[in-house]
Amino acid sequence: MTKDLTNGSPAKLILGFSIPLLCGYLFQQFYSMADTMIVGRFLGVDSLAAVGSTGSVNFLIIGFCMGLCSGFSIPVAQQFGAGNEGTVRRFIANSAWLIAFFSILMAAITCVFCRNILVLMQTPDNILEEAYTYIWIIFLGIPATCLYNILSGFMRALGDSKTPVVFLLISSFLNIGLDIFCILVLHMGVSGTAWATVISQAISGVCCLIYMLKKFELMKISREEWRPDFHLMGILCGMGIPMGLQYSITAIGSVILQTATNSLGSTAVASVTAGGKVSMFLCCPFDAMGATMATYSGQNIGARKLDRIGQGMRSCVVMAVAYSGFAFLFSLLAGRGLAGLFVSGDEAAQVLDNAAFYLNINTAFYFPLALVNIVRFTIQGMGFPRVAILAGVFEMAARAITAFALVPVLAFTGSCLGNPVAWVFADLFLIPAYFHVKKQCKKGWKYPTRQTFHRRRHQLRQSDRL
Repeated sequence: MTKDLTNGSPAKLILGFSIPLLCGYLFQQFYSMADTMIVGRFLGVDSLAAVGSTGSVNFLIIGFCMGLCSGFSIPVAQQFGAGNEGTVRRFIANSAWLIAFFSILMAAITCVFCRNILVLMQTPDNILEEAYTYIWIIFLGIPATCLYNILSGFMRALGDSKTPVVFLLISSFLNIGLDIFCILVLHMGVSGTAWATVISQAISGVCCLIYMLKKFELMKISREEWRPDFHLMGILCGMGIPMGLQYSITAIGSVILQTATNSLGSTAVASVTAGGKVSMFLCCPFDAMGATMATYSGQNIGARKLDRIGQGMRSCVVMAVAYSGFAFLFSLLAGRGLAGLFVSGDEAAQVLDNAAFYLNINTAFYFPLALVNIVRFTIQGMGFPRVAILAGVFEMAARAITAFALVPVLAFTGSCLGNPVAWVFADLFLIPAYFHVKKQCKKGWKYPTRQTFHRRRHQLRQSDRL
């Protein structure tokens, strides 16, 4: 059930590994779009705006949790690439303890303070209550979100990118069915779509757990290996927390930009929501490329095959160039029609015009976005998450500048420029950072901590003997 990415053609391995991931991301966005479509068409523009207004704060919190899970999977990929199965099991066990702690803590804190956050974001009064109801339920379900993400991260780290997609498919169809049932039959409003999301994620996570326990030999962890190891937890936190913070720092910029967009009224918010949903669907290949490069670079760093990482990056960039051109043309031809899936009623025409404009500007800058994903996740997989955090700082600064300088002057056009400016700013840091990291790896500095790689390996071997 595992796959070695350290031997064979990098281009073929990356393509073969990323296609199942792409299918998973597409279905994930599909049911997210289905949520939005059902809300917009059956509950109205205000409800659509209410759900959309929570997007940035949702990314702020859920993004941290997803980054944490991704970070915890990197040491697993590195040790799997190095052939240290005992250490792989210990990392998995200690990740489970950590993710249980963080998910419960995050759920408790965010449920308490989410209304205050929405008020600070200047959420329009006519959508505030619905926005609060929706995001409170989503935050309550953080443990379910973490369960699926940590287990799918482990499977990818061990070379299996196909199985998580199967459970995501089950989750997607279940989510859509629950959406329709909760909104059209039970008349639960936006709370129905939130509960549908949480329940479907929980079922997907439980299915992943049962499957891994039955099929993965590396998941047969002994009682001794389940014992908490604070040294290994330190390594995991050294990877996971910086990656989580990277998502959150990026999301802070999105929150600032969303606040500026909220000040333009619910029609502008609904337009960004509709255009953003289509854009996120079109971005799925870049997400798949990034996740692939994290696992690919992690395994190859563990196997001490640095040259293969550069070969893999070049292959990924070629794929990104081709797809970016296709996505832009597709947006020009079909973007407005796809945005029309989310809205109906008297305000639909204005929302559709704005959404198509938003989508065209964003897709024109998809290649910079592709580089952000490919380069950042490669750096993270190589074991330098703290370096990648700075890319999030650049994105945050760019969105803040856009919110304070462009939105007051250009209004809705300023909101449309927020993401493209952020992607370009991030690339200005990430591309030189990659060559710096590569140079450090050649010198033998494999991990961005006080201890060298050889010191860590010695300690892990001692741990295995125990």
